[in-house]
Amino acid sequence: MEPLEILKKEGGSEICPLRWESGRLQLIDQRRLPHEESWLDITTWKGARDAISDMVVRGAPAIGITAAFGMALGAKDLYDGLDLEESIKRLEDVAQGLLKARPTAVNLAWAVERMFKEARHSLDVNGGASNLYDDLEREAKTIWKEDVVANIEMGRYGAQLIQDGFTVLTHCNAGALATGGYGTALGVIRYAAFSGKRITVLCDETRPWLQGIRLTAWELMKEGIECAVICDGAAGHFMRRSRVDCIVVGADRIAKNGDVANKIGTYTLAELARANSIPFYVAAPFSTIDLKTESGQDIPIEERPEEEITKLNGKALGPSGVRARNPVFDVTPHELVSAIITERGILRLPYKDAILERSD
Repeated sequence: MEPLEILKKEGGSEICPLRWESGRLQLIDQRRLPHEESWLDITTWKGARDAISDMVVRGAPAIGITAAFGMALGAKDLYDGLDLEESIKRLEDVAQGLLKARPTAVNLAWAVERMFKEARHSLDVNGGASNLYDDLEREAKTIWKEDVVANIEMGRYGAQLIQDGFTVLTHCNAGALATGGYGTALGVIRYAAFSGKRITVLCDETRPWLQGIRLTAWELMKEGIECAVICDGAAGHFMRRSRVDCIVVGADRIAKNGDVANKIGTYTLAELARANSIPFYVAAPFSTIDLKTESGQDIPIEERPEEEITKLNGKALGPSGVRARNPVFDVTPHELVSAIITERGILRLPYKDAILERSD
């Protein structure tokens, strides 16, 4: 089955941030949601790169899938008969260009590395670029499908941790829009609701891009799952008053020891969860686990432009010339994580052992 068919049949959802039709990558412009559902046609690898860096698409798995199709689009310019070394050099340039778009999300590097490996194999087997585009297109579509299947499987596992009547707090958007479809954290919530459980979701608004109110609330309301948006700073209030049963978030990178890099504010939630004895769960595909990174100290933290903090819709929020710091991720130490939910099962402490046990 195609990814969109799997989403509907296996997960009861039709929300998906991308399409691939006739050699064009179509992405819903997440900057315009929830007020406008606008789709952009991406026909070059540079277009895929810019879509990632400009936040048209965001979320580690979705970024990885976009990069995979970007590699395929980069192969369009290569032709049979081109010198083998020159073909590889040009693809390396494409790969490096894509890798620079967002440094924290490990799925980006994972997808580019996998696509480049497939490209080398295709070039070697065929002695040139005769089948390169077709081979890379097929591999990118496989990565997309694998992500959808993994998300639904993740949802099945994670839904076991969600009881009927639970109120679940989530942060940023780790839903269908952040993946190839269905979602990681929202996939867990979505599958719990799909299986008949009554779920209420508290969505952190998530400054400065407001993914919680713009994207997560949009997804949940579109599928009839009860939700309410809260200011990021209100999370502790609701935890303290016993109005949160568990927290489920996504991840942009998980280190070998289980440290989790995710949207800024995640670490704060984890500390509040510990203080209030609330389970703190992380949902992510196994591809988000970076076995090359020993701990969270080794994860690069992206800082984006100050204007994302100091302005809203182009209008200044503070005094002229005020400075801002804008780290978009933080790292949650593994000891604060109650469980990591993956498509290969639910991992628990000690995470390093659990991760290695389920690695290929």
